[in-house]
Amino acid sequence: MKLDVNALGTFYRMAREGTGLAAGRLTHMTGVETRVGVTKLNFMRGREIRRNFEDSRSKVGVRVELSGAIEGHSLIVFERENAIQIVETLLEEADPDSNLEVEADEFDRMSRSATTEVGHIMNSGFVDGWADVLETVIDVSTPEFVDGKTAEPFFEDVDEAPERDDLALLFQSRIEAVDTEIGFNHYLFPKRESMATLLDRLRTSDGIEYDKLDGFDRMAERGAEEVAKTATTLTGIETSVDIRRLNFVSLETIPEQVPDEKLVSVAFEFEGVPSGYLIFLFDEQSAREIVDAMVPSSIDEDGFGEMGTSAIEELGNIMASGFLDGWANVLDTAIDHSTPEFVHDFGGAAVDPVIVKLGTNQEFAFVFDTHVVADDREFDCEVYAIADESDLERALNDLDVDRIEETPTTATFQEVDNA
Repeated sequence: MKLDVNALGTFYRMAREGTGLAAGRLTHMTGVETRVGVTKLNFMRGREIRRNFEDSRSKVGVRVELSGAIEGHSLIVFERENAIQIVETLLEEADPDSNLEVEADEFDRMSRSATTEVGHIMNSGFVDGWADVLETVIDVSTPEFVDGKTAEPFFEDVDEAPERDDLALLFQSRIEAVDTEIGFNHYLFPKRESMATLLDRLRTSDGIEYDKLDGFDRMAERGAEEVAKTATTLTGIETSVDIRRLNFVSLETIPEQVPDEKLVSVAFEFEGVPSGYLIFLFDEQSAREIVDAMVPSSIDEDGFGEMGTSAIEELGNIMASGFLDGWANVLDTAIDHSTPEFVHDFGGAAVDPVIVKLGTNQEFAFVFDTHVVADDREFDCEVYAIADESDLERALNDLDVDRIEETPTTATFQEVDNA
């Protein structure tokens, strides 16, 4: 199975169109104003998908089987309380004087029926959007109500659901209700044969073997682990990789995914095969913890001061070397990175300079989105590795996947003494 940027770009437009239709239908049914949230094409391991269901919170879902141009399963998943809120809204719309409330521990026949109807209409909205973009027909089966606290009830009988270490391409969308907490996640599990046929139809280049992308994802995973190890060594703060995903997104949506708060970023441009940008993004408190660990008493009230800024840049510089050296070794090439660019600003402004530079040449990007956290101190670091799409295709086609596990990184550094 091969893919390229044009095919994935079409999939992305499908996802956005479908999300817009689903949001409009939810508004029509409930009277609740909605907006389209983040839409991503996620390449995720089976273990990471299942992890989304392992927070001990009850969830309900509506699952349909697809046939026609896309074969597989489409799944809408609500947190249980959000589903209850939707049901109560529908009941109130149907009978404003009823004052009916759904108990949190009771999902009776009426509640299940109402949730199933909402899920079915939203699934159909997604599917109709995909069919419009593809100018084809996709059929939808009778909806099935699912509930549980683990992934298994949602994935049973879904042959396309990936095993623990398998890399799956998922359409993941979110619709947010205005002035309320209603939200949900949407997943598409396409059959591999169906997806391969569709990719062949949409590709405009020789493309990338899917297995090469799988290998590059494993390579990025090792890079993320190196980042966490470096942060631990230099700051004395024990850190680990919490979440790591490979996304295919529109460049213009990346700033929307950044928290709307004061942030500190350290950005690098890297050159070679591939080329692109690497960004380390910290919330303000995490950045202050880092500086305090590396050079105590260097933070002033209004900013980080020269020593504080230098410390964060130094950490970013060594983390970037560890991340990119591993890539270069596996690809048997050279990847050089620039001096760090420090930004202390609100929300998307912390990543805008990179997006503007990349946006002159491309509309979409593969983004390695990694979340590094500390066990017992304030430390929150988002790592964005955004590769130039043409360089990435060349790099992947040259990738020897057998080298990934056996090739070490070469970054070395001295441990910090926090005594």
